[in-house]
Amino acid sequence: MLADPRRSAPPAPLDLSDAREVLGRVWGHADFRGLQAHVVAEVLAGRDVMAVLPTGGGKSVCYQIPAILRPGVGLVVSPLIALMTDQVEALKQQGVAAARFDSGVPMEERSAIWRAARSGELDLLYVSPEGLAAGSMLERLSEIDLSLIAIDEAHCVSQWGHDFRPDYRSLGRLAEIFPGVPRIAVTATADARTRDDILASLRLGEARVFVDSFARPNLQLSAERKINGSRARTDAAVVDLVRERRGKSGVVYCGSRDGCERVAQTLRDAGTNAIAYHAGFDAKDRDRRLERFLAEDGAVMVATIAFGMGVDKPDVRFVIHADPPGSLEAYWQEIGRAGRDGEPAEGITLYGPSDIAWSLRRLEGRPMAEEVKQVQTRKVRQLFAMLDGAVCRPQAVRRYFGETDAQPCGVCDICGDPPATFDAVVPAQKALAAVQRLGERFGRTRVVDHLLGKTKDVQNWESSLSTWSIGADLSLTAWRDVIDHLLFEGLLVEDPNEGKPIIQLGDPEAVRAVYRGERPIQVRKAPVRVVEAERPRRNAGRNLAVEALDTDVRARFEVLRAWRRDRAAEQHVPPYVIFQDKTLVEIALSEPRTLDALGRISGVGAGKLERYGKGVLEALAAAV
Repeated sequence: MLADPRRSAPPAPLDLSDAREVLGRVWGHADFRGLQAHVVAEVLAGRDVMAVLPTGGGKSVCYQIPAILRPGVGLVVSPLIALMTDQVEALKQQGVAAARFDSGVPMEERSAIWRAARSGELDLLYVSPEGLAAGSMLERLSEIDLSLIAIDEAHCVSQWGHDFRPDYRSLGRLAEIFPGVPRIAVTATADARTRDDILASLRLGEARVFVDSFARPNLQLSAERKINGSRARTDAAVVDLVRERRGKSGVVYCGSRDGCERVAQTLRDAGTNAIAYHAGFDAKDRDRRLERFLAEDGAVMVATIAFGMGVDKPDVRFVIHADPPGSLEAYWQEIGRAGRDGEPAEGITLYGPSDIAWSLRRLEGRPMAEEVKQVQTRKVRQLFAMLDGAVCRPQAVRRYFGETDAQPCGVCDICGDPPATFDAVVPAQKALAAVQRLGERFGRTRVVDHLLGKTKDVQNWESSLSTWSIGADLSLTAWRDVIDHLLFEGLLVEDPNEGKPIIQLGDPEAVRAVYRGERPIQVRKAPVRVVEAERPRRNAGRNLAVEALDTDVRARFEVLRAWRRDRAAEQHVPPYVIFQDKTLVEIALSEPRTLDALGRISGVGAGKLERYGKGVLEALAAAV
């Protein structure tokens, strides 16, 4: 094995001043944010660490900078090819020696990567957990010096998490194969139980754990209840929402491949540049679709959860869930695709009782231990309780993740227009009793008709029941809301019944608690049906920092965007890996005339200054 020239003499101790120098030189930033400095210091010192940092909080920097500074190659285990490709391309743009191993890398390029790793010319090497376990990968890695091992998206390790991947479970053995190599596990979404499972599974018992705030103050969250689960109405609502944000980049999540393609086509028919993305497309087709989304202004990706993890497109202005995910972790992960540049963005979720029934049925069909299934079922109900609740949405999410001191955000739909609620214990008792008396054999519509005493051609056995017409004091809409709320809370459950759903009693102990009046039930009063009605326009995902620019500054910004788009097309990379919008805004505002002045702008590192500096100055000169 060739000697690593960086290891020919004992390395000097590293500290945060070295890390800040790299941060400024490579990334063009003056200092770390949040808990980044604490995490970096631990890894530089050769100690294991786990970091739970919010989406957009700079998790990757926490292992990339130590990998650059420490002798050897930094090994990064990452779950998706798209994620690896994105990060490696961004690092190359910044002048960092990075490479990846995946099925798309040809053999001759693999040989060159191994040569660079052995000769000390490589800083970071990205692999998937499946690739790590394949062939002689581990054996070959043992022949080179590793500076660190990073497990990205570490929540995939945990069976309690929202995206459990069995291949991640075996990563704990890296502690034995590479003793003495510091390991760092990073994720954006992990509650306390998931964090404990990650530490145990990866054998990080001595690791320091850093958990930053989950606050995303630039995100405006809202949720809208669907009307009777109609696909056509939900699709129309999505079209309206996207139309209000015309020209903005966004993501629409759907629960199925068919739904994904249907909604994408509906949006295209309405004039939106919509791209469908799901695991049913072959790898090359998915890559082409992702490349389009990353490169084209105003593109909207309509995707299943196969899309999104680690995609760092910074200017996504909105995320819409046409179908809600299965947990608050998944919700926060997916909503986190929006506003990664720190500018205002929106997360909008459409939800209804049929969605929770679908989520629970999907859990039933998965092979998992009963204890795990119970936890995942509770996670589903916690998500829907947040969506249908009357508590500030970011506050509810942050408290779920353990931030007990989280305060109302002041900007979500609940804070902006607090819903009125009413004490629904008595109506809940009536509804539960009606379902029970009817033998748990009918759907929601029939139960509501029974409560109102409006069942058509009612038979004597039904009209003689004690629950017949006991709900005449509430409206049809109010009763539907009560039934929906009881389904969200698990007091009622919906059986698909081969396409003719029936509702039945849920958790027996919880039902008894309602009958005894021991469990409070608060239901919204006749919520405004904004899915059908005219919506307030709010910020509509606007990039306010750009829209507030003076005319001449905006003109320079647009010239710089056009220059960036051409450079990106030449290299087949997303425009934002060259410069993010906020960096272009700073350049347009300061209008630097020299390379030195350009290099002082945040986001312009030494590598990009050398590579693009002259072109940026020429573009600015042409804009005058």
